[in-house]
Amino acid sequence: MKNLIRFDWALKRLLRNKANYKVLDGFMSELLNEDITIINILESEGNQETEDDKFNRVDLLVENSKKELTIIEIQQRNEFDYFHRILYGTSKLIAEYLKLGEPYSNIRKVYSVNILYFDLGQGEDYIYHGKTDFEGIHKHDKLLLSEKQIEKFHKFKPEQIFPEYFIIKVNRFDDFAKSTLDEWIYYLKNDEIKDEFKAKGLLEAKEILKVDKLSEDDRRAYKRYWENKSYEASIVDTIKTEQEYYKKEVKKELYFEIAKKCLQKGMNIMDIIELTGLSKEEIEKSE
Repeated sequence: MKNLIRFDWALKRLLRNKANYKVLDGFMSELLNEDITIINILESEGNQETEDDKFNRVDLLVENSKKELTIIEIQQRNEFDYFHRILYGTSKLIAEYLKLGEPYSNIRKVYSVNILYFDLGQGEDYIYHGKTDFEGIHKHDKLLLSEKQIEKFHKFKPEQIFPEYFIIKVNRFDDFAKSTLDEWIYYLKNDEIKDEFKAKGLLEAKEILKVDKLSEDDRRAYKRYWENKSYEASIVDTIKTEQEYYKKEVKKELYFEIAKKCLQKGMNIMDIIELTGLSKEEIEKSE
């Protein structure tokens, strides 16, 4: 076990403490490239603390000083419909936080931050940023807000109203921190913060997230977390082994059928061995 606590476990437990918000402030500030202050954690649908919580994702909803909402999700296992799920998550959040009868101008800005430990989609980068803009089909100009809209909403572009998405594919990171945001990605991948790192929030994280600073209860919970990780890895490995065995058995049955048909057509047994990879005894049994 490393000296620093994994970020996903910290989100589920330690970083919900208001005294530790500076860690989240720093992470969000580096990601959005502006100073962000977290003022509230609104809900935590994925924050299960049961013994059965072996494959649970982390799902944290925070509010910053500008009343913007951010979903932070850490996902360990591949999901083919993950893009659909993050779209649903932001859409649901927008609807839930607009009360009946309120004007649409009260819709909150939403960020969806997805820290993934699997390779989602196709792409060589490890950080992707998605946002909405409108481009003219004929003149290829960008649609901006009118002067009255700018004055009323204090925004200039539609993208400042629509949700924004961040996809961080941790396993694709090459471990060379070329920016302060990369320093955060390094920690997310390696559970380690180097002495020379200067990113916002990492200095606080280096102190707050030390394993030896955990209370006795937290230490036991963190130990269970790693036991569950080992259990999950074992289950995944078992499934893969069973799948490989099944494929081999199916393939062998197919080769038996091919060998049988080749024998029926009078094909030389040595040629059948070369074609199927079966032994002479196996081929003779298929007759």
